[in-house]
Amino acid sequence: MEPMDDATHEPEDVGRHGEEHGDAPWIDDLLEEDAASRAAHPEATVDRGAPERVERLDAVPEPGRVYAAALARSGRLMLGASAGTQDPARAHVPDVALEVAGIRLDQERLDAYRALVGDRAAESTPPGFVHVSLFGLQLALMTRPDFPLPMLGMVHVANRVEQLRAVTCADELTARTWARALALRPIGDGEHVGTQVELVTEVRTAGAVAWQGVSTYLAKGVALPRLPILARDPREPFAPPVPTGGWTTDRVRSKEYARVSGDRNPIHTSSLAARAFGFPRVIAHGMDTAARALAALGPVRGEAFTWRVDFAAPVLVPGRVALRVERVDDLETTPDSRRPGWAMRAWEPTKGRLNLDGSLALA
Repeated sequence: MEPMDDATHEPEDVGRHGEEHGDAPWIDDLLEEDAASRAAHPEATVDRGAPERVERLDAVPEPGRVYAAALARSGRLMLGASAGTQDPARAHVPDVALEVAGIRLDQERLDAYRALVGDRAAESTPPGFVHVSLFGLQLALMTRPDFPLPMLGMVHVANRVEQLRAVTCADELTARTWARALALRPIGDGEHVGTQVELVTEVRTAGAVAWQGVSTYLAKGVALPRLPILARDPREPFAPPVPTGGWTTDRVRSKEYARVSGDRNPIHTSSLAARAFGFPRVIAHGMDTAARALAALGPVRGEAFTWRVDFAAPVLVPGRVALRVERVDDLETTPDSRRPGWAMRAWEPTKGRLNLDGSLALA
């Protein structure tokens, strides 16, 4: 990471959400802010917990191997979507959770990850590293025959982590992943919709939950039948504030993040693949952007927190990212709960396009 200046500043105020001005015509409409109102259809997003049926795997699947299997299956599902042949029976997430026990985080890989994203909190494993270490479970779930959406081409629109205690390389972990909250999501002016799904990964150590991540994905152009439609909150204009830091993106770093994280989705490393999915050029991993923004906090994030990020627009590679981190006394973590913490926003400084809106609320 090449900082513009020291990003570890404690701030004054916080702005929320933003207006995107994308280079790819459809991507700004696609990446609406994820704070969509769900009050109209609570049945679409209620968390009923992990499915009772559990499929136990020997190890977390290697993401690179999963992508190869996903290519053919995603192509078939996308052809079905374009032909208007969506099967009503597919409008359900798999009624199964995938579980792996006896996991230990890789110290060497953690060191490489910290160096890559600029994380200085040496005593605490970054929550983004826990996410990438277990990402193969999400991919394995998304490539099951009964998963209703094509994995390739899905956009990561939001991520939320509830960390109850530090997760370390010395801990023996059990991770469980399942899908929930399948719903239609309006795109752009509302004339088109995509299908959104949440993937939940829960981490236990010594029999207790230590970490839970919820990743929200959107399949553009796939409208499964008989699903509730999420309402949208209006977007507020984004006026770039004074940055407290930032970094540059380049192809070498993007490929290195793909190697360290295991997320080798070709839209992050291949111009041809990126253009095939509607991007003008390679885009950075969303969780790379999120990790770099969080790294600006350093050790002050503590060991228990709620970390939230909404991906407003993709970060293009090569490019430049500006960042502002601000101390906030009353971050909203649920409709009934507010806690102190930090707000963070990242944007493209030349065009003023918001890339990421996030926060970390202390427990």
